[in-house]
Parts: sequence; structure tokens; C-alpha cells
Amino acid sequence: MSDTVSLCGLGNMGGAVAGRLAARGPLRVFDLDPARVAPAVEHPRITAVGAVGELAASDVVLLSLPAPKISRQVIAELAPRMRAGAVIVETSTVSPADMAAERELCAAHGIGIVDAAILSGVAQMAGGTATLLVGGDESAVDRVAGVLEAISGSVLRFGPVGSGMAAKVINNAVAHAVMVVLAEAGALGAATGVSGSALASLLSGPEAGLTRPLTHRFAERVLRGDYDGGMPTEAARKDSTLALAMAQDGGVPLFGIQGAHTVYELGVAEGLGRLDYASIATLWERWTGRPMGEAPGDQEEQAE
Repeated sequence: MSDTVSLCGLGNMGGAVAGRLAARGPLRVFDLDPARVAPAVEHPRITAVGAVGELAASDVVLLSLPAPKISRQVIAELAPRMRAGAVIVETSTVSPADMAAERELCAAHGIGIVDAAILSGVAQMAGGTATLLVGGDESAVDRVAGVLEAISGSVLRFGPVGSGMAAKVINNAVAHAVMVVLAEAGALGAATGVSGSALASLLSGPEAGLTRPLTHRFAERVLRGDYDGGMPTEAARKDSTLALAMAQDGGVPLFGIQGAHTVYELGVAEGLGRLDYASIATLWERWTGRPMGEAPGDQEEQAE
């Protein structure tokens, strides 16, 4: 790979990415807005080009663009001009389907494509603490490993092209859903005399309602398909019923918790009542026809 990499897009996040890359070595940049280019080229290692096609001289080109359509347009212009074996790294927020379309554009010209979804914010990127969620062919990811490490000290590989973006979408969906449940929990606490600070302290514990479902029930039970023992689904349904009754008594509207309760009703109806309540995951396995479990070796590899 050449020592020089290129970056297309100098918005808020792109500007922070440029700073990280310039700390590594020479960087060529392009943006349609001169007001964004001017502060970037104050760095002695950053050089601006006058047209996006000029970025094709580099063997690694990163994209930090505002819309998937723009990414595809840039790739369509760059890929035919880049050397075979070069790699485009998509850091813009796009969908897995968008990544599949970008992969087709690149493959037609022997160009690799890697998705490197940025999990953190601009400040974290500028400070070097951002996390990258990466997807792509192993050989392509290996070729740009040094560039990815220059951007972030935390580079997590997930699998084929599009898996990094999928991981970001899933993570954000969980965060947004949990925020709804936390707002409901706070309202229930206010209605029953439980202070917000006490509730936050409780829920942040390793054995509490936020962490335990992930570290034990998902990681140790769902991924291993182990549902013997533990807290039965019928007991979880009972506790959920108590929460609904408490909300009704306190006049607290529920959306997330109410919807979750329905799943426990379905689980008991489907014969999961005596199994650990993590067994509700098997409902999705039936509905989608895709297992969630992993072989022990797969779990160890992901942990690394």
C-alpha cells in the first residue's frame, strides 16, 4: 500500500477523521465546500485536490459523506481509476444494502471495499477513542489495518461486507429501545417513591436488569442454546404482570415494557414456561428460520 491515503468528505466527522489520518502520514482530501477544506489544509501533512477523481491515485480512499447516494456516485467515479487491489473504506453511515451496492461497484474493477462504521461521536474521534465496527473480506481489512488503527484504537471486526454497518444499526436500535424502557422505569420510580439516582445505581450493577440479560442470558444462554434451570419464563411473565399492574395504579403509560410483556405471554403459550426466560429467543429462531447459537470456537474468535 502507498504511504498516502485519501479522504473524501470534510464534514464534522470527516474533519476529525482527517486529523487522525494526518497524524499517521500524508493525506489527500477533497470536499466541495472550500470552507471545510481551508482549516484542514492548515495541517502540514494534508493536501487538497481540486477534483474527486484525483483521489484515485491513492491505494486507500476513505469516504465520510452525508448520504448513500453520494457515496455510490463517488465510488463510481473512483473505482475505474484506482489500481487493482486498492481499497475504499466507507465510514459514512449507510445500510448493509448500501454496502452491497458499493461492493458491486468496486468488484467490477478489482477494488476492495470495507465498511468501518463509527460508533462514537466527533469528540471521541478527534481524541482517538472512537470505536470502529468493521466488515469486509479479511484480505481487504488486513490491507487497511494500519489506516483503521490510526483512526481508532478500538477496531472490532464483525464479518463480511455490510456487517459493520449492520452492527451499528443494531447497537443504536438497542440504545434507543433501552432509552424508552429507562424512561418508563424512571416514571415508575417516580410513581412509587424510588429516586432516580437510586434506580440508576441499582440498574448499573452487574447483576441488575440492564447488564445481566446481556452478559448472562444472551451471551451464556442464547448463544449456547442452554435454557435449563434459571428463572422460568412463566416467572418472568408473572413479574412483568406485576409491573403492568403497578404502572396502571400509578397512571404511568407503558410502551416498551408493555410490548415486551406480550412476548412472555407468547413464550408461555409456546411451551417455554419452565425454561429459563432467555428461551424467548427461540421464538425468533422459529419465526426467521435462523439460529442465533454459536459454536464455542466462534465465541472465542469474536472475543479476540
